[in-house]
Amino acid sequence: MELRYEESKNNQKTVLGHPSGLFILFFTEMWERFSYYGMRAILVLYLVAQTTDKNAGLGWTQTEALALYGWYTMLVYVASIPGGIIADRLIGQKKSVMIGGFLLVLGHGILAIEEYWAFYTGLGLIIAGVGLLKPNISTMVGGLYKQGDIRRDKGFTIFYIGINLGAFLASLLVGYIGENIGWHYGFGLAGIGMLFGQLIYIFGQKHLSQVGNFLGKSNKQESNIEFNKPLTSIEKDRIIVLLLSFLIVIVFWGAFEQAGGLMNIFTSEKTDRSLPFSLPLIGNSVPASWFQSLNALFIILLGSSVAGFWAKRKLKNKEASSLFKMALGTMIMGFGFLFMTAAVAQYNNNGESAMYWLVLAYLFHTIGELSSSPVALSFITKLSPVKYGSIMMGVYFAMTGIGNKLAGLLGESASALGEYAVFTGIALFCMLFGGLILLFLKKLKALTHGAEENEN
Repeated sequence: MELRYEESKNNQKTVLGHPSGLFILFFTEMWERFSYYGMRAILVLYLVAQTTDKNAGLGWTQTEALALYGWYTMLVYVASIPGGIIADRLIGQKKSVMIGGFLLVLGHGILAIEEYWAFYTGLGLIIAGVGLLKPNISTMVGGLYKQGDIRRDKGFTIFYIGINLGAFLASLLVGYIGENIGWHYGFGLAGIGMLFGQLIYIFGQKHLSQVGNFLGKSNKQESNIEFNKPLTSIEKDRIIVLLLSFLIVIVFWGAFEQAGGLMNIFTSEKTDRSLPFSLPLIGNSVPASWFQSLNALFIILLGSSVAGFWAKRKLKNKEASSLFKMALGTMIMGFGFLFMTAAVAQYNNNGESAMYWLVLAYLFHTIGELSSSPVALSFITKLSPVKYGSIMMGVYFAMTGIGNKLAGLLGESASALGEYAVFTGIALFCMLFGGLILLFLKKLKALTHGAEENEN
């Protein structure tokens, strides 16, 4: 069976110098991430809230809540593998995103129902929906550009801003509604956001006519021969580089995803969130879920600066391979956890921790993320063989999922080891791991740069 995707990028309408389809995908992903990160911001808080509270939760222990968080966030991303296979082998990327969006609207909507069956059913539908949507919409972004188009990385930066704009709004709006009005109202608001994204995607199809299409079987013998050809040596080199990058992905997200788990609980239970003045709606106490918005806010504010830093290094012919950026990003993110160890030490001494430790931690986590995550997305679309594009993107998100599960396990270990030991261990390991990658990078330079240069 021959799988073909339309490759012509000619005569595309452009907006701000980029294909108009980029902005349809931008707003679709923005609202999808609004729904996901909005739900993530309150999930663990809902699980540990007592059943006797005014805003009653499920009354789970911290260990139980972080275990579910780990499994859920892992499966959300591991589902990207079947999602990628379905797109590449059966229906194409565009239809996969459409079906995934409908599943997400339904899943988030069901979470608004205050029943156990609705809670688990909603989680299951969200897992399936993200699995179909997430790898394929990212691959479609890359498909908007011809091979070697210098706009590709900038396009992914714009797309990444959309992701974080949605995350920022979600943490504030869904977080406030969930914590102060009702958890299930927050879940419902996340579903409304996903509905907006789905409507944008539906009505924006005319701008996506040249990307993500699956044309089924081909009657041309030469096309079938082309599809069934074994991978070339260059394609194999590219896959080796991608596999190396996936190791960094697991470590990075295993640490970074403490934000929605252990750090979220620490913020809620052990951080002094009081203000010296009163604000409308929230009074003089900052909602714990609002700290989830810091990462997205810093990305919006610093995204261009970090991208400019790497661009200047490239102009000076200094080392700026994707693996270099990802390894350094892991080290910077790990350094941010040292501020969390300071926060725990202050809590142990004074019975409460200051908010500025969290702000500093999220700042360094964000700088690390900007050096790693958008780079990885573009990297994969550059180096993946065309016929395996969505599958390789699915594997990337699956590695992200394994990192999320690792994050849950690390969070659970805090009950036995203590938060100080967990945060310190994460900081030291990330900095050591990133340093080892940089140490051996020269030996991998030919393979890494060769693959990226072959693409360009």
